[in-house]
Amino acid sequence: MKIICIGRNYADHAKEMNAPLPSAPVFFMKPDTAMLPAGNPFYIPDFTNDLHYECELVVKIKKAGKHIPENFAGDYYDEIGLGIDFTARDLQTACKEKGLPWEIGKAFDNSAPMGTHFLPKTALNLADLTFTLHKNGELVQTGHTTNMIFSIDQLIAYVSQFITLKTGDLLFTGTPAGVGPVAIGDRLEGFIAEEKLLDLQIK
Repeated sequence: MKIICIGRNYADHAKEMNAPLPSAPVFFMKPDTAMLPAGNPFYIPDFTNDLHYECELVVKIKKAGKHIPENFAGDYYDEIGLGIDFTARDLQTACKEKGLPWEIGKAFDNSAPMGTHFLPKTALNLADLTFTLHKNGELVQTGHTTNMIFSIDQLIAYVSQFITLKTGDLLFTGTPAGVGPVAIGDRLEGFIAEEKLLDLQIK
């Protein structure tokens, strides 16, 4: 199982990060050790002083495929969930300034907490889907699939040109604006529409 993460897939997030809009999907990887199963608390690692949440829709790949045409991409997933792409922003920024890869700020252990369950895509309108993240009861992020620069099917088609997708792989589809820091004692709650899928305690 691998975790494929899309960067800059919402224009408002690219703007808040002072990053240009991509002409093609931007992706990076997290190892399987980045996954934090639902129900486990997240412990802030001691190597960062600026840990940020990024809430994202997550697609679970259901069968292997490579060079998948966009019009067939829908055959490769049945379920949609929520996850957090935790980012050690201080480490990532330092790497960017030096022109270095920034996995150290993105791919560390437990940096991809998952929601409690996935929802069948047949129960969702993927063309008109809203997800939200609340921190300590306050709404901090709202994402909508209509604001994606690249759709889920476009992402699958693009990524599969370079990397074979396998059953169980997770595709993090990008975060909307509103990312920000977390501290010990915070609680993150994520929703797709009105259904809670994520409840994470920060320690």
